[in-house]
Amino acid sequence: MTALLNPNMNLDGLVYFFAAIMLGPAILLAIIGALLLKKNKKAAKVFFILAAVYLIVSLGICGALLA
Repeated sequence: MTALLNPNMNLDGLVYFFAAIMLGPAILLAIIGALLLKKNKKAAKVFFILAAVYLIVSLGICGALLA
């Protein structure tokens, strides 16, 4: 039980995990949108909008958890 209450715990992995959840899918959607830009502009625009919306929502939720 004392291992759970140790004040010298290293929680860097948890911060990296939240950062990956916060930024990873938005970056992936933006890359997919950039790849589709020349072939299908409408689909690329949808991916860019999804990336922006995901980034705004995740920065609000995960950013509040990290703060």
